[in-house]
Amino acid sequence: MRTPVTIIGAGLGGLTLARVLHVHGVRATIYEADRSPMARTQGGQLDIHEHNGQLALDAAGLTAEFRAAVHEGGEATRVLDRSGRVLLDEPDDGTGGRPEVLRGDLRRILLDSLPHETVRWGRKVTQVASLGDGRHELAFGDGSTVTSDLLVGADGAWSRVRPLLSDAVPEYAGASFVETYLFDADTRHPATAKAVGGGALFVPEPGKGIQAHRERNGTLHTYVALSRPSDWFAGVDFTDSVSASARIAREFDGWAPELTALITDGDTAPILRPLNVLPIDHRWDRVPGVTLLGDAAHLAPPNGEGANLAMYDGAELAKALAASPGDVEAALADYERALLPRSADAAAEAARDFDLCFGDSAPHSLIALLTGHDQAR
Repeated sequence: MRTPVTIIGAGLGGLTLARVLHVHGVRATIYEADRSPMARTQGGQLDIHEHNGQLALDAAGLTAEFRAAVHEGGEATRVLDRSGRVLLDEPDDGTGGRPEVLRGDLRRILLDSLPHETVRWGRKVTQVASLGDGRHELAFGDGSTVTSDLLVGADGAWSRVRPLLSDAVPEYAGASFVETYLFDADTRHPATAKAVGGGALFVPEPGKGIQAHRERNGTLHTYVALSRPSDWFAGVDFTDSVSASARIAREFDGWAPELTALITDGDTAPILRPLNVLPIDHRWDRVPGVTLLGDAAHLAPPNGEGANLAMYDGAELAKALAASPGDVEAALADYERALLPRSADAAAEAARDFDLCFGDSAPHSLIALLTGHDQAR
């Protein structure tokens, strides 16, 4: 079986690519390892930026649907110190350019905008082989195969497609997040809910911090950041949620109880999220019939740009292909000519932002970044 455009990965980037291609009358097929759209949680709030994510949604013709899903008030930002003292409190006055939306809602909007048969669920890629002349054969876990005329790796950090283009492998960034949730916090954890406020909370110190965001129905979604070697986390038994939470919380001894409750009182088991990165200047030579987008191309520390960049990549690739229907290689070359320097700039900024959040000058460096007083940016 052969398909005109084969996309691996039904994340936001792959879905945006398929949607913008669909807008231009180009058929695509997405192969996704998850067995269904609901197979796993899709993460928390995303701030969608005017200069990339919103442009991608506009190209997809989905701006109205996106606006309807925005979490009103979600752009509010607070920075506290470990005692709970407020260092910065910026309410959401409706004039910001980065409206917040749940990743799962955005994914649903994209999925609903595509023909039902676009995504083939439960198709985990196990091997990719070049057949020459820009064609590739993909083998799946169920034993089936497909041949692609144009293959796009939108399959994230551990991309199966990337090795066709690059020898780069993600490396541990020296820090990890631990993810937790509190539900119905306004009723069950009022002090913590008050500390978080209506949007995002940051409590950063050198080498560690607590970040939380208010989601719908009083849910508080937390990422605890710790700069520790990977073997330190390997010594934490995350199969025992009580002991794991207690071990992580010990790194925050002396912090205000309304803050540490985000760790100790979690309603879900703590999940370890190691942070991995590709080289900042990751690039590759043009290989016929294949390209990358999103984390597969430019995995970087989290700074709010990852999902936006993936969607923008998808939209830009789709527009390039639609503009050169008779010359796929010219379209891919044009796309990568813009992608690679854009990705390098974004990765360098992400590394810098992460240091501003958790480096030696935190929290003052983060406050300068959030208030626009960081002149180096």
